[in-house]
Amino acid sequence: MAVGSVLGSFAVARPSPLLLFRGQKSFKFRSLSSSSSSAEPSKKLVLYSKPGCCLCDGLKEKLHAAFLLPGPDSLKDVDLQIRDITSNPNWENAYQYEIPVLAKVLSDGTE
Repeated sequence: MAVGSVLGSFAVARPSPLLLFRGQKSFKFRSLSSSSSSAEPSKKLVLYSKPGCCLCDGLKEKLHAAFLLPGPDSLKDVDLQIRDITSNPNWENAYQYEIPVLAKVLSDGTE
């Protein structure tokens, strides 16, 4: 019981830097690139998530940090689309018990 209280306090007291993700149905997050090329990013990822999912929020934080990394570990050439599964019944049926799901989009457009 004490552990639950401590964890509950921690969760309430800890502000989420990703509040901007809540309430949005689907959007793309791209890191800014120094190149002026208008070509599409060579790598694409899709994150299936939903509002109120603490595991999803944690993964979003880690991905955001990876986009900010300099050098070879950066995700600067990756196009990340975050999809709210509650906005699409097919996504919700497929991923309701699995989120967060991070999928790679292949060159043929399949995940």
